[in-house]
Amino acid sequence: MGSRLTWPQICRSDELRGRWIALDECKYDPRTAQPSEGTVVDADEDLVALCSRMQATDSKHCAILFVDDRTASDEAAPRSSHRPPPPTPPRAFH
Repeated sequence: MGSRLTWPQICRSDELRGRWIALDECKYDPRTAQPSEGTVVDADEDLVALCSRMQATDSKHCAILFVDDRTASDEAAPRSSHRPPPPTPPRAFH
């Protein structure tokens, strides 16, 4: 982890696809407000586990996003997952 990647690179990563990721220094597309790039700090299939680790390491300014399996094929922004969706679509937690 710790690599600065574009969102399409993240979506093509077998290691990250289907997981929640914590992005530091996340930049957003001003037109769509979707993530365009960031530094991948951590990733996990379990959102609660990822957020717990982020809080334990004081990484509270990361964007937490889900890398959808379908996103890799069309390189679009993150969408809801096949898992039970969170109350709102994935977005940055500050």
